[in-house]
Amino acid sequence: QVQLVEFGGGLVRPGGSLRLSCAASGHAFNNYVMGWFRQAPGKERAIVASVSWSGTRTHYADAVKGRFDIWRDNNNNTVYLQMNSLKPEDTAVYYCAAAESLTTRIADYPFWGQGTQVTVSS
Repeated sequence: QVQLVEFGGGLVRPGGSLRLSCAASGHAFNNYVMGWFRQAPGKERAIVASVSWSGTRTHYADAVKGRFDIWRDNNNNTVYLQMNSLKPEDTAVYYCAAAESLTTRIADYPFWGQGTQVTVSS
């Protein structure tokens, strides 16, 4: 089992940048695929990005391609999400999650952090 804690949320103006991090503890971090998800008010939780065990394979939702970047540091048990050119529609609670298989399906991620709020507003 792995425990996850997110950091880095906050309020940012449109066009700005924010970096989220997720620290993992417990079972071996590099045994897990890591994903970032988000949930806006009134909407379902959805994948933002995911990264494979070694970090060599990544996946991005269409809405964030070219603006967001996911990577991981297996030496420090941390996964990051760099968010650039932020838009008001990026406002959501952002969650990191861990899965044992390379997947983007929410149901396949058994381990979740508590979430961190990102608000994009002028």
